[in-house]
Amino acid sequence: MFPATFPAPAGFPGAARLLAPAQDCRFCHVSRVTVAGPLDALEAWNAVMARRLPGFALAVKIRDAISARFGVERIEGFSGAQRSHIAAGEKLDFFLVEEARPERLLLTARDRHLDVMTCVTATPVAGGTEVAITSSVVTHNLFGRLYMLPVGPAHRFIVRAMLWRLRRARAEAAKPH
Repeated sequence: MFPATFPAPAGFPGAARLLAPAQDCRFCHVSRVTVAGPLDALEAWNAVMARRLPGFALAVKIRDAISARFGVERIEGFSGAQRSHIAAGEKLDFFLVEEARPERLLLTARDRHLDVMTCVTATPVAGGTEVAITSSVVTHNLFGRLYMLPVGPAHRFIVRAMLWRLRRARAEAAKPH
């Protein structure tokens, strides 16, 4: 497990943690939405992963095919498996669970080219929950830096789209029928 986490800078959710101080991260990004009703961090993860974006599985296959040529582990995507409980030390797909609390789910993955931390936070707000996904990356070599050139912008788009879909699904579910 990582020996320490770092508080996110101003403008990020208060419960968010980073892999390294923000100035030392090659990539540092947060996306957030407010959704209807109560939700904890694991429930937010389950909801986001239950319905993957069209084309996402193909993008992961392409990523794996290219990265494997450089000795990088295949991630093979996200299973969408729903978990009712998770504990530190367990795996969520290719991520290691570093911390699992109702307000924060801290996930990491380490490889030869980079380390990544994904922090899912769920903060109660008036009328619902603010769900945020904060990602931080530290690269180790040239391949890691080159890898982040297309992955950084794609990651921003994918996370925003996943959270937008979560917000829309929760709003639909909250509507009286």
